[in-house]
Formats: sequence, C-alpha cells, structure tokens
Amino acid sequence: MKRLILYFLFSSLIIGCSSTKRGIQKSTQKVFNSEFYDNQFTGFLVVNPQNKDTLLNFNGEKYFTPASNTKIFTLFTALQHLSDSIPALKYIQQNDTLYIEGTGDPTLLHSYFEHNKTLDFLKKYDNISIHLNNFQDEKFGPGWAWEDYQYYFQPEKGPFPLYGNVTTIKASSPVKVTPSYFQDSVIRINFSRNRELQKNTFYYGPSRKETLEVPFKADTALTKKLLAKVLGKIVKIATKLPEGEKRIKYSVPVDSVYKRMMIESDNFLAEQLLLLCSSTLSDTLNSSKVREYILENELADLKQQPRWVDGSGLSRYNLFTPESMVHVLSKMYQDIPKERLLSFFPTGGQGTLKDWYPGNPEPYLFAKTGSVGNNHNISGYLITKSDKTLIFSFMNNHFREPSSEVKKRMEQIFEDIRDNY
Repeated sequence: MKRLILYFLFSSLIIGCSSTKRGIQKSTQKVFNSEFYDNQFTGFLVVNPQNKDTLLNFNGEKYFTPASNTKIFTLFTALQHLSDSIPALKYIQQNDTLYIEGTGDPTLLHSYFEHNKTLDFLKKYDNISIHLNNFQDEKFGPGWAWEDYQYYFQPEKGPFPLYGNVTTIKASSPVKVTPSYFQDSVIRINFSRNRELQKNTFYYGPSRKETLEVPFKADTALTKKLLAKVLGKIVKIATKLPEGEKRIKYSVPVDSVYKRMMIESDNFLAEQLLLLCSSTLSDTLNSSKVREYILENELADLKQQPRWVDGSGLSRYNLFTPESMVHVLSKMYQDIPKERLLSFFPTGGQGTLKDWYPGNPEPYLFAKTGSVGNNHNISGYLITKSDKTLIFSFMNNHFREPSSEVKKRMEQIFEDIRDNY
C-alpha cells in the first residue's frame, strides 16, 4: 500500500512538472509568434542543470553575434588558467639589475585597482630593465571599429599596460590630467574627436564638465617613460631577458578583476585577461593561441564550435550559439561555488540592470548582457520561486525596434519562468 501511494505521488509530480513545462513553452511560443519577431533573429535555450531537463529550446543551435556575452567565455578561460591572484610580471634579478617582462596585467596604476604591491616591489631596485618584445598580438582585435580608438571602451591591448591605457581628463583650472605626462598634450578647444588618430594629442572643450577617459596610443618608449616617471628612476629597455628561471610577482585578487569585467562590461580587462592566460601557457603573449587552446582542450566537447575572435565581444566577427553559452555556463556552475559564481554576474534590478528584471522581492536573475547596434543578448542564471536554478541564453539579433521593446518581451518570459517553474 505504501509503495502504491508513493507511486501515485511520484506520478502526480511528473505529470504536474510536465504540465508546467508545457504551459511555459506555450506562453513563450505565443510571444515569439507575435508580429514583433517577424524581422529579427532570436534564439533561446533554458536548461535545468539538476536533472538536465531542457525547458525551452528555440534556435539554440544557431549562430548569433554575441557582443559582450563573449566575456562569459573569457571568464571561463581565466577561471581555468589563473590562480587566486593576477600575475603582475615575470622577473629575473642579475647582479644589481631587475629584468622584468610584462604578462598583460591590466591593473598597474589603474584607477580602480590597488597597485601598491607591484610598485613597492619595483621601487626596491635601483636598476630596472623592461622587456616588451614578448607581445605577439595586435593592439586592436579583428573587426573592431577603427573610429572607436578615441573612446574609453576600446583601449589598445598591450604587454605592460599602465593607467588602463587611458588618459583621464577632469574639469578644473587647469584641467587635471592622469597620467600627468600628458598634461601639456590636452588642447582646450571644441573638436569633433577626443584624440588624434596617430598621436597623443587630446581635445577637451573649455565648457566641458564631465570626466573624460580617452585611450592613449602606447608604445615601448611611452611605457618606459611612464614607468620611469612614477618610480622616480631610470628604466631601460631590454631586448631580451637573461638566461635563467623567471619568477612571478602577483598583484590583485583575480575576483576583483573578474567582477569588474563582467559587471561593468569592461572590454579592456577582458582583452588583457586573455593575454594573462596566454602568459601561463608560454612566454609569448598572444590571445588567439589561448582561445585555440581552450577550444581544443577544455571546450573540445562543444557541439557547435564558435567563431571566437576576441575577449570582449567588440567584434562582430564573433559567432556563438545559445547552446554553447549554456554549455560554458553549466561547466562553471558545476565547478565554481554558487555564491562566488553569481557574484561575477550583473544582478537584475541592480547596477547596469537596475531598470530590468527586478526581484520579487529577492533578485532572481544573474546574467551578462551583450549589446551592439541592432543586437541584444543576455545569458546567465535564473532562480525560480521554487528555488530551482536554471541556466539560459537569450539572443536577439538584427532587430530594428528600440532595444527597450526587446527587453520588455524578455522580461515577460523570464518572469513567467520564475513564477511557474
């Protein structure tokens, strides 16, 4: 009798779950069948990692332009290859000289990160030689918009970045410029550009009040001058490092970089994280090599191999499927403690998502958005009212309506899943 009761209870649960699933699928399909979706391309995949159940799959195997959803793959790569702290530089001491080599650490003199640990280390030595020839990459990624060189979101990549590779200009009299090396390079006139294309001449109109961050054009000579200025000592350029085992100096906790990359969608940090991962594989800094390594090893089981060309998602050459996004999100969910993992992602109703996906009353969406003209995507984790954690990727490409209209429909679907699954 007891077995019979348990059987009926289990059967009722299965039937109830199936009915709920069909209801969500039906309501979602109704949204997708509306006229709004006639002239855009949409993909949506939702899975339950506990029982491997696929709740929804709409074009999950098709390729989309991911924009900043690409940073999910960058986060996965960094979690695979970096320890608990960022490798700041590699070094060898010979006689009275410290020879250093860049690893791509983006935090040195960055306005957001603590950098005294690296500076204090370097200040101990009177003679410093820096080697920068290990950077075997391009300063800009393939498919990046050339005209964006002057905007804060597209700094150059490099082996030994300083100040986040941007010049910060603040309104005052005279204007405050960081690094101060560029104080005399700021021209106080109204101009259509923030900086000249091929040189570090900046424009900041006399009536401007906002703080302006403008990428500077970096090279070996400039890196040497900026580092020498902040250390207050002569820095030399080394054509190569002496023979011997290189040691590594570490800087800030990796989680502080991951959170800023994901929550603020910081393109520079994303690109430099791939270079940092490259530094763990060899002495050569090359982001394409680490992407190839990840796809051939840790992600060899992807059903649809992506076209993955940068770390940030700035390039429209990137192509990923919702299924690939969910696959990587699932791997991280399996390997990383949940509280730590969710802390890397923007939270619905807060920060960059403050106008969308608010909790009822607790936050229920932890996800990375990705937007570039006529495309908007979001991928991450959804916690239902029944306390189930679902993994999803919702990708919208080629729409002509305002992105707010796309988000309204996404929010409707997310809330339906939250409340009923």
